Amino acid sequence: MTQLTTPPGGAPASAPSAADASAEARTARPRRVRHPRETAGPVGRTLRLIALAAISVVFIYPFLWLVSASLKPSESVFDNVLIPHVFQWENYTGIWDEVPLLTWVGNSVVVTLAAAVTVTVSSAIVAFGFAYFRFPGRNALFGLVISTMMLPAVVLMIPQYLVWNWLHLASSQIPLWAPNLFGSAFYIFLLRQFFLGLPRDLFEAARIDGASYWGMFWRIALPLCKPALVVTFIFEVHASWTDLVRPLVYLRDPELYTVPRGLKAVLDQFGEGGEMRWEVVAAASVIVTVPMIIAFFLCQRHFVEGIATQGRKG
Repeated sequence: MTQLTTPPGGAPASAPSAADASAEARTARPRRVRHPRETAGPVGRTLRLIALAAISVVFIYPFLWLVSASLKPSESVFDNVLIPHVFQWENYTGIWDEVPLLTWVGNSVVVTLAAAVTVTVSSAIVAFGFAYFRFPGRNALFGLVISTMMLPAVVLMIPQYLVWNWLHLASSQIPLWAPNLFGSAFYIFLLRQFFLGLPRDLFEAARIDGASYWGMFWRIALPLCKPALVVTFIFEVHASWTDLVRPLVYLRDPELYTVPRGLKAVLDQFGEGGEMRWEVVAAASVIVTVPMIIAFFLCQRHFVEGIATQGRKG
């Protein structure tokens, strides 16, 4: 038998009902977890800022040195002075007359866009198939695809060259981007992880409404995976823009050179006469780096969002 205790001089205390507890739980505000950055004192924040500034200097100094070298006379390129005594702007104007830099930039833009678009679309299609369809041996097949990342690129170089040579395309720009039509193992893994995070009920409802598999992929999956697609596109843009090995293997005509292959040609051109004009090479390097910096800042929001989303899904 339950006995209620009566406080001295007061009414008997009654136990809270379930409705009162539920209402209290609904009105209670969730406890805010403070970030370690907010709990750090002024000394901790100052030390963190100093550490970040030091790390930033380490990463940005090589580019600042490159810009400085591109504005110096030839005899002062390696004088270890960051601010030139005399700014030689002629290095930037003369490079356009000495080498077909504009043609190389145009070739790089075409090859880079073709490589980025094809690998993004093809990898998304394969990743959606691995994420949505359930069939025997799916995990084993996906593991086989992932295992291809362990193969060194140099192992595939000779077989791929023989194939393109057999197709009479070895001296064109097609081998630089056409292999991306078959997707990339890393991007397939990246996008599959994102597709697995989407609610499957959404696709089942679309199937009931009569949507085809391609409609579910194109109209539902791709719009929801925009951050992951942007990350894949940016990764491939950077990889293709800075690729030097494949242009060295396939390109022979200077009119077909991409920017990295052209810069190698600039080094060879100025090295043949015994006088290496490093200031011209540095100016060309700065010019071809600027588009990547602009692309990064234009896509920075999508890039950070995509990386953060991948972290939550992974």
